[in-house]
Amino acid sequence: MLNPVEYSKKIEKIVTKGVERKYYRLVRPARFYGGISSSDCSGCNLRCIFCWSNDLAREGKMGDFYSPEEVFNALVRYAKKFNYTQFRVTGNEPTIGREHLLKILELVDQTNYSFTLETNGILIGYDKSYARDLAKFNNLHVRVSIKGTNEKEFGKLTLAEPNAFHLQLQALKNLLDEGVSCHPAAMLSFCGKKEKDALLKKLREIDETLVEDFEEEYVFLYSSAVKRLEKFKTKPIKTFSPNRIPEELI
Repeated sequence: MLNPVEYSKKIEKIVTKGVERKYYRLVRPARFYGGISSSDCSGCNLRCIFCWSNDLAREGKMGDFYSPEEVFNALVRYAKKFNYTQFRVTGNEPTIGREHLLKILELVDQTNYSFTLETNGILIGYDKSYARDLAKFNNLHVRVSIKGTNEKEFGKLTLAEPNAFHLQLQALKNLLDEGVSCHPAAMLSFCGKKEKDALLKKLREIDETLVEDFEEEYVFLYSSAVKRLEKFKTKPIKTFSPNRIPEELI
């Protein structure tokens, strides 16, 4: 099983070049959050068996390098085209390549747009100074996507060391301590009510608001995700077709 903190260092060498970062899709419109301008980065520090991103993108072997300014300008262009007010970097793990991300956030902070940082939280949980850096930005909200509800699930779903599960929870604590707007989401396609309630209890021990703002996340059956689930011979309890995602999950 991989150590996601150490693996981040390996991936960062592949997907960053100075302040530039590798993206396999520079910009696209997305229907989530009521409509959001999105860029898809390459390289992740987890290997989730339900992920819709392909193997080459996850390993940082796919895409081109772009400067923070190029990514920001592309996000603005699509926001204007589709009348969006929000940006995000998604697809893999955007906290890899810290200097690149922070520069994008500096640019966003000079506008009226808002930025949603979608992250597994591993690096923010490992290094509290990352949360302090994020606290400098007014137009930022962080969505920490928790992989599974406990250590065992986390290890099975991410192929990473099970104890790294707690770094995701620590990320939420670090963000709240630094005054960063944030909320948790959790992958619930592989657990029952008992496991979900146990996770909510852990979140409540950190801060009651994390339970109030808790977001349920489920497997969307994109073809790439289906192939990975079949490869690992894992069948989720609850899934949704990409064409039939409930409104509350968009």
